[in-house]
Amino acid sequence: MNKIRFIDLFSGCGGLLDGFLQSGIFEHVASVEWEKAPVNTLRKRLKTRWGVVDADESVIRFDMQRTDELLNGFDDPEYGKHVGLLKLLGNKKVDVVIGGPPCQAYSVAGRVSVDQSLKPDYRNFLFEYYLKVVETLQPKAFIFENVPGMLSAMPDGTPIINLIKRDIENKGFEIIESIGDFAIINASDYMVPQNRKRVILFGLNKKVFTNSKERQLLIKKFYEEILPSFKGDRILTVEDAIGDLPPCLPLWSDKRPSHTVPVCNTTWHYSRFHSLRDVKIFQMLEKDIESGENKYLDSEELKKIYNKATGANTNVHKYHVLLRNEPSTTILAHLYKDGLRFIHYDSNQARTITVREAARLQSFDDDFDFVGSQTEAFKMIGNAVPPKMALAISKAVAEVIKEAK
Repeated sequence: MNKIRFIDLFSGCGGLLDGFLQSGIFEHVASVEWEKAPVNTLRKRLKTRWGVVDADESVIRFDMQRTDELLNGFDDPEYGKHVGLLKLLGNKKVDVVIGGPPCQAYSVAGRVSVDQSLKPDYRNFLFEYYLKVVETLQPKAFIFENVPGMLSAMPDGTPIINLIKRDIENKGFEIIESIGDFAIINASDYMVPQNRKRVILFGLNKKVFTNSKERQLLIKKFYEEILPSFKGDRILTVEDAIGDLPPCLPLWSDKRPSHTVPVCNTTWHYSRFHSLRDVKIFQMLEKDIESGENKYLDSEELKKIYNKATGANTNVHKYHVLLRNEPSTTILAHLYKDGLRFIHYDSNQARTITVREAARLQSFDDDFDFVGSQTEAFKMIGNAVPPKMALAISKAVAEVIKEAK
């Protein structure tokens, strides 16, 4: 069977893309991302792991909001010069479009941080640019990924999901009728050691799948039968993912806290700096769990600890130890700021997780290298789609594409 051609929009560092390529069924044609570090990471990954020799050209660094220039070419002082997506594709037909706009604008946590208001954030409507490219290229199908918070987001008083469904229909595609009942997928079901729920919108082209009744049944079958058939045989835990990595032992001095770098062949496995205050709190929380006392698992107790240590008066607890025998909590882009909600379970290490540990919890392979600073790497990982979940999605999409006439 000929490989299925796809493009990736809002690519980030390429977690979704990597899963599609792992299937061996799909062929990468182009990607679009605007931030430098993810673009450099994605280009390196495509060249070194997937043998994509034209990655410098096929990974386009540009602003998705400038869709006409993206499609037809641009010469820009910030983004450089490119022939545009349409000329890059030439006569190659795109079978599938994948991706999803940045999710922070739809996340419940994001709304809390801006006093429940979504109105000032331009990211609320980035889906329009994704769908404009879908409309232009007319693929057989698309995958649109985002956070469950999008189902309740109302940036202009209208539910955002209603706007998305309307635009999808107007552009000649169809998605599942009851999104909340079918489209919320937990990555932990697909060999990702993390509880991470995401909305996966699977759309079909009405011009390709022409029977309206069969089309909705096929979309429903995608969620009820095809995708679940690729679930893992067990739920992976934090210890399954990172337990074999060499320990990073905390050291500190009067001048500056520091950490040892473990001797190992695994890249990005070293700790960030922590204050002595935090190291002591980490140890206290870790030992509490190790002893079975569990005095500090309650969020109210954790808030008291943080407020007492810092003199703050926050109503949100900052510290959280990852439990070794359970999947991780959702890895967030906020991890790049301090990591206090992602404390390693081992009291002998007394630190937050490393870049490589975060990557493993997201199911990135150890040969996946991140180009940029430690801060940029954490941010890329937190924003990514777990490749193992993407792998399952890609196989399910391929099964449906076989039905295309």
